[in-house]
Amino acid sequence: MSDRETSLNGHARPERRIAGAVVVHEGQVLLIRRRVAEGLLSWQFPAGKVEPGESCEEAAIRETREEAGLDVVAVVLLGERVHPITGRQVSYTACEVVGGTAHVADADEVAEIAWVTLSEIPRYIPYGLFKPVQRHLDVVLRS
Repeated sequence: MSDRETSLNGHARPERRIAGAVVVHEGQVLLIRRRVAEGLLSWQFPAGKVEPGESCEEAAIRETREEAGLDVVAVVLLGERVHPITGRQVSYTACEVVGGTAHVADADEVAEIAWVTLSEIPRYIPYGLFKPVQRHLDVVLRS
């Protein structure tokens, strides 16, 4: 089965499921740049594979801690899709910072991090965001 294929029930294979954390703090959203880009995908939200027995929200929290050194809590699941660049099933969870300072916590995977304003996002992610994520950021970053 390729990354784009799904099981008979239409869901992505569990080992291919990815959880992303949409972390907003002080009017900016956290982005990370991976050491190895996936095609056009270089800057992205903290994200990684959902481990067996782990919810998407739990994976988003864990990945944010592992990649950016931040402690976050899940606020709301924003949605899921098959990512148009990677072909993987990705869930997006809005998260709130509860501790720590963002830094490159996993130098093997992450090259750099950035806190980005709403107007700066297209410079980092020029192909656009998943619409539910964009709607969420339009609301929380404009308030």
